[in-house]
Amino acid sequence: MRPPDRAGDPAPRQVVLYTRPGCHLCDDARAVLRQVRASVPFELHEVDIEASDTLVGEYGLRIPVVVIDGREAFEYTVDPVELESTLRR
Repeated sequence: MRPPDRAGDPAPRQVVLYTRPGCHLCDDARAVLRQVRASVPFELHEVDIEASDTLVGEYGLRIPVVVIDGREAFEYTVDPVELESTLRR
């Protein structure tokens, strides 16, 4: 359970998109994230794995990877219905 913010509302979900330049699947995942974000608010952070040898080693060719509140939720593709359902839990 996430702690409430100062106004008493729950803190927004934290979503991280691990990506790399020129990745068309990453572009597709980003589009789905933005589409769902229009109806379910969340904070979106993008991380270019090319900036870190550790991230390249961890994610390599299985990008995009979407992590929600610290847990891997999707890799390669993002299903908008499943994403919205996960974010509303």
